[in-house]
Amino acid sequence: MAGLKIRSGDRVMVIRGNHKGQEGTVLRVEPDKNRVVIEGINRRKRHMKPSQTNPEGGIVEFEAPVHASNVMLIDPSSGEPTRVRRQVGENGKRERVAVRSGKVVPKH
Repeated sequence: MAGLKIRSGDRVMVIRGNHKGQEGTVLRVEPDKNRVVIEGINRRKRHMKPSQTNPEGGIVEFEAPVHASNVMLIDPSSGEPTRVRRQVGENGKRERVAVRSGKVVPKH
């Protein structure tokens, strides 16, 4: 399986599902499951009973993972969603390139 083209810290847009059209920043990437966790997207509530780590218990709200195929990277130069291509740059290192604009996507 090829690696994910989305990294934590990237700005992405959801293109499928209940949160279609919403934007957020990637908090965590799970490459083995092909999923990403996005800030403010796909929020869930879990009822936790009291434990040593959480003595209060109660309702905990968290962001659930979204499948990576349902998000697109937002091109930093244009602000539009774009596909991502990998290519070798002038310095011989692999870099991510936005397909829409052809510009290099900077690392975070």
